[in-house]
Amino acid sequence: MNRKLISLAVAAALVAPAAAMADAVLYGKLNVSLDYADVRNVVLPEYEVRNVDGVLRLVETAPGEDYEGWGMSSSGYIPGEGRASRLGVKGSEDLGGGLKAIYQIELGINPNDTNNNVLSNSDSITYRNTFVGLAGGWGTALMGRHDTPLKISTGKLDLFADTMADMNGTVGFRDLRADNVVAYISPSFSGFTFAGAIVPSGGATGGVNPSVSYTIDPITGRLVTTNETGLNLEEDSIAGAYSLAGIYSNGPFYASVAYESLGNEHFNTQDVSLNFSNCPYETPAQPRNATTPYFSRCNYTDSDATAWRVGLGLLDWNGFSLTGVYESRDNEPGSDRYVAFTDPTNSTRNYVIPGGASEAELWTVQAGYRFGNAMIKAMYGQAQYEADYQLGATYVSVNGGPQFAVNTENSLKYDIETWAVGFDYNFSKRTSAYVLYTEVMDDRTDLPAPSTASDWSGFSLGMMHSF
Repeated sequence: MNRKLISLAVAAALVAPAAAMADAVLYGKLNVSLDYADVRNVVLPEYEVRNVDGVLRLVETAPGEDYEGWGMSSSGYIPGEGRASRLGVKGSEDLGGGLKAIYQIELGINPNDTNNNVLSNSDSITYRNTFVGLAGGWGTALMGRHDTPLKISTGKLDLFADTMADMNGTVGFRDLRADNVVAYISPSFSGFTFAGAIVPSGGATGGVNPSVSYTIDPITGRLVTTNETGLNLEEDSIAGAYSLAGIYSNGPFYASVAYESLGNEHFNTQDVSLNFSNCPYETPAQPRNATTPYFSRCNYTDSDATAWRVGLGLLDWNGFSLTGVYESRDNEPGSDRYVAFTDPTNSTRNYVIPGGASEAELWTVQAGYRFGNAMIKAMYGQAQYEADYQLGATYVSVNGGPQFAVNTENSLKYDIETWAVGFDYNFSKRTSAYVLYTEVMDDRTDLPAPSTASDWSGFSLGMMHSF
């Protein structure tokens, strides 16, 4: 066959698939960093409250462990948020009349060790925003996995996003990418945009894998369910969780306000919901003594977890950027999962202690200045956590977790303080490098007892490339 004909045939074979996928776009981002971290109590010490000669004392049963050394991209014991490397395909189909179908499949990839085994190469691929939907002059509607509007509302305001100093991994903001999302994003009205999302989760329970066990009733001979974990038949609402945001973006000016509610059913299993009336909080299941001073309230959560967030920004105004984010959270998940404590020296003296902070206030201020291809930037943030207690032990542990100290005001209260400085350099619109230093300080480490919190500092040298 003529060489020219062969060349044309090969070219046609290569062009045909491309033509069929003309509306599909392959994209991605690689973000890798070399990190150094100094972490206090990377493994927390363990304690127990014991009766020592008639006095309740905090006794260390296992020491904590520190870590100081090198790693890559939040791997192993390197703290902070992941670097959010990704690979995706997205596209659309024109349906006529100004309407189009849209889709996206995005995978999270990690070229570094995250399972503390550098020889295994077994790090998993995860799903990021993956959805199908419709778009037109009226806005965009989609279904699938997607960032909640609260997360979207301040995405542009974190100058350290996807690095060791990301505001989620330092200050502690809660950004969610939810499954089972039905979302709507309005078109822009002179810079104003509205976004809303609901989560009809079909009995799913957050954080627990489904499991059902059975037994045979010896009298009736019938199969009887003995335990249902990881599902909740009471979670049947079309909006068991929902998120709303209003955003204004016009030139360098940016402002947003958002609200998010996570229904309490998301944190309860069916077994917990059905048997709550029999929990120890209502009727003690058995006498307790000095060797078994703790029991839990069936891990039942009876309040919706809510969050307000406000964001303000002046973005790239003559090279200057200044941003601020404030978040207030109530009824934190697990805060009403308490332990009941019986004084081993007096079996009639009982106390109720929450499972953790019920309220949180967080804020961060960031600033940067861009000159040429470079940018210098800085961040400062704080987080305050609080919960009321009924007076009980000086130190408590919930379900074997970290210790909390109860002060004389009968409340749990502690602050986290963080700061960071950084330097970015853009080689091109798609390729950049950065260097930063950050510290996170938890004031629980200053309590008059062995430390039950983790402080850390870190240095990071990274590179990003988008395609």
